[in-house]
Amino acid sequence: MSVPQKIVTCLWCNNNAEELVGFYTSIFKDSKVLQVARHTEAGPGPRGSVLTIEFELAGQRFLALNGGPQFPYTEAISLSVSCETQAEVDDLWDKLIANGGKPVQCGWLKDRFGLSWQIVPTVMPEFLQDPDEAKRDRVMRAMMKMVKLDIAALKQAAEAR
Repeated sequence: MSVPQKIVTCLWCNNNAEELVGFYTSIFKDSKVLQVARHTEAGPGPRGSVLTIEFELAGQRFLALNGGPQFPYTEAISLSVSCETQAEVDDLWDKLIANGGKPVQCGWLKDRFGLSWQIVPTVMPEFLQDPDEAKRDRVMRAMMKMVKLDIAALKQAAEAR
C-alpha cells in the first residue's frame, strides 16, 4: 500500500485545466489523470464543468484548478526537472516550448500556459557543490551564457584548467 503524497502542488488554471493536464501528461513518462472533480449546481462554474483534476507527472502528484484569469503564473514558482542525458534535456525542452512556449535563460523556459520550468542536467548539483571553487566558478560562468543547458559544454567548463 502506497503512502499518499502529503504535499501536492496546485496549479491555478485559466479555465484550461483539461488542456494543461493533457499537455503535461503527454510529455512525461509515468503520468496519468487520477481524479476529476466537476462543478455541481452550487457552482461557481457551470454544472458539470471541470473544477479540479488530480494528476501525476513522472509519479509526482499535482492538482489543476480551473480558477480563472485572476492569478497568472510568475517566475517566482517553477517546476525543476532533472535530466540524465542531453537527449532528455533536448526532448523535454522542445516539447515544453512547443506551440507558444518561450526559452528564457540558464535552463529556464516558460511553456505555452506561462508556467516556468527548469530543465536541469543531473550533473549540475555535482558541479555546483564541488569543493573546487574555481571549478564551480567556471561552470557557473558557462551556464550563465546558455539558454538551454548543454551538458558537454558544462563538463568542458568543469574540466578546464
